[in-house]
Amino acid sequence: MSGKKKVLVAMSGGVDSSVAVKLLLEAGYEVSGATMHLYDNEDIGLDSSRTCCSLSDVEDARLVALRLGIDHHVFNFSEDFKKYVIEDFINTYLAGATPNPCIRCNKHLKFDRFLERARVLGFDYIATGHYVRREFDSERGRWLLKRSPDRSKDQSYVLYGLTQEQLSHTLFPVGELTKETIRERAADGGLVNAGKPDSQDICFIPDGDYAAFITANAGPSPEGDIVLSDGRVLGRHRGLINYTVGQRRGIGVYYSEPLFVTAKDMANNRLVLGTADEVCSAELTAGEVNFISFDRLEGPYRCTAQTRYHQKDVACTVYPLENGDVRVVFDSPHKAVSKGQAVVFYEGEEVIGGGTIL
Repeated sequence: MSGKKKVLVAMSGGVDSSVAVKLLLEAGYEVSGATMHLYDNEDIGLDSSRTCCSLSDVEDARLVALRLGIDHHVFNFSEDFKKYVIEDFINTYLAGATPNPCIRCNKHLKFDRFLERARVLGFDYIATGHYVRREFDSERGRWLLKRSPDRSKDQSYVLYGLTQEQLSHTLFPVGELTKETIRERAADGGLVNAGKPDSQDICFIPDGDYAAFITANAGPSPEGDIVLSDGRVLGRHRGLINYTVGQRRGIGVYYSEPLFVTAKDMANNRLVLGTADEVCSAELTAGEVNFISFDRLEGPYRCTAQTRYHQKDVACTVYPLENGDVRVVFDSPHKAVSKGQAVVFYEGEEVIGGGTIL
């Protein structure tokens, strides 16, 4: 009987998770790979006869597994993905907020359903190709999550929801590496996807047209007034799903100074615009909060916060609220805080936790 620890790698078909397999094999683990089948063509509005990007990704993962001599599985999580990610994406937009489907996918699929399946199959760990690091702090007795040294690729923002149980059973083999090094390792190993481009858009909206996707699934969003914050009407919008808070370009109105989307008034179907000062927020409230560095927030906490992916984090104080939510007060007004996005807290390189902006 083998004494090696068994790892199931979530293979997306991309180069990062493929190199994660290679590194784990070199480190002496017993490794298998699995790809999550998350949607069918019909789920994302593509003709069923077209080759879906998810199927080509499965094939790339299978070829890498063959090259590296490991078993490869496909897990069909399409029903969960539709429920927790696609439907949530549509409903959040229709409610006037801006969703982050990657965070939802990580929470409900990669680190819940996938980990659960791996444990049932007898694996000790799962591993992913995320650009993050995990460390065990023996003094605190806790697993910590830290940024990748490659800040341009750091993915800690979308992983703030990880629990201690999940972190204890997850490996991030490429978290210390740069993209350039990963591609070199893939090329050296003769992996078919060494030069494969990074995915840029939301996986289930390959053309990046969010509004068209929502319209196809939920019907058209009605036109309405574009107004200034004082109520003056400036023009007509094309449907509120076509706009996001902080947006400046493509609004279609002209004014004496630059205007930004400051709010989407869903009750009155109005798009509200304001100046640069008006698009900044002094504070926010967040719910569905998860802390990694400690179990719960007992009092005011000084740290930095990030409210968008790959945004620079800014200084703030986080206050606990009685219902488990938190109030975040920024040292200086912060631009384009959007309901539905995540606010993630940092102390240097360490992810303290985060929540959904309410």
